[in-house]
Amino acid sequence: MFSSLSTAVVLSTVLSSVFCTPLSDEVAALRLDPTQVDRINTLSPDTQYVYDFFNPTVGIVQGAGGHTVTATSGTFPAVIGNGVAMTIGFLGPCAINSPHTHPRAAEINFSVNGTLRTGMLAENGARFVVNELPPGSMTIFPQGAIHFEMNTGCEPAMFVASFNGEDPGVLQVAQRFFGLPVDIVQATLGGLGIVEVEGLANMIPDNIIAGTDECLARCGLTRPVQPTAQQQPRVSGNAFPTGTGAPAPPASSPVKSAPAQSAPAQSAPAQPSAPVSSNSTISTSAPPAASSKASNSTISPPASRRV
Repeated sequence: MFSSLSTAVVLSTVLSSVFCTPLSDEVAALRLDPTQVDRINTLSPDTQYVYDFFNPTVGIVQGAGGHTVTATSGTFPAVIGNGVAMTIGFLGPCAINSPHTHPRAAEINFSVNGTLRTGMLAENGARFVVNELPPGSMTIFPQGAIHFEMNTGCEPAMFVASFNGEDPGVLQVAQRFFGLPVDIVQATLGGLGIVEVEGLANMIPDNIIAGTDECLARCGLTRPVQPTAQQQPRVSGNAFPTGTGAPAPPASSPVKSAPAQSAPAQSAPAQPSAPVSSNSTISTSAPPAASSKASNSTISPPASRRV
């Protein structure tokens, strides 16, 4: 018995040393603290209570249309025990934070410098809610509701999303739906062919996505090639049948739309920063995943609004 226990402890220690990071170790330590006082004393130095959304090293999600940066219990340990989290969205012209849900938190979404088109579907039987959010306005998305935010303008825009939970979670609807077993998806879509199901799944772009045809044409933009790395991993239970031969996603689209945003692992040019006011700028390209400061990814309130 003791031999088996010792082996388990040694194995656990080895695995921890291989897979754990300083951040995950810190999160684990904070979760073991019995009181808030203990957590405050554990979390040191003082800079651990500051999260820089313009120069993050973790919590970045990048697509062709822009990126989001998230401060949750997994990326910003100071929120542990406080029941809050935050995401900042950097949307290029016409870009969309594609339909998604937060399974463990409600969201308040604040439009900073652009007009956002938002939509929400809650549970079965609830009506569809759609709004336009001009700068300085906000809306709420109930916990678990499917929702989206779209930048309807031809300049970059930013939103601030706050959550009433330190680990709100996020579920991108299209990727997760098409990640279900193929025959279930096929039947749900009225008997659509397996090849068509696989082809559609392979075309779902990574969030943040390029926008609608109408907006892209209005802004005189060309739809970029979009990465598709955020698809649901395939295991035996949801694997595509062998030999279906679904076509690969098209390399480009003839529809007019938006230039590609640069992703951390891609060489596509980033969107130029657009002025928010006379003395403030915002960049929708993802910041580097290193600790070096990004000089062009800053935004500050207009001088008349500084507090």
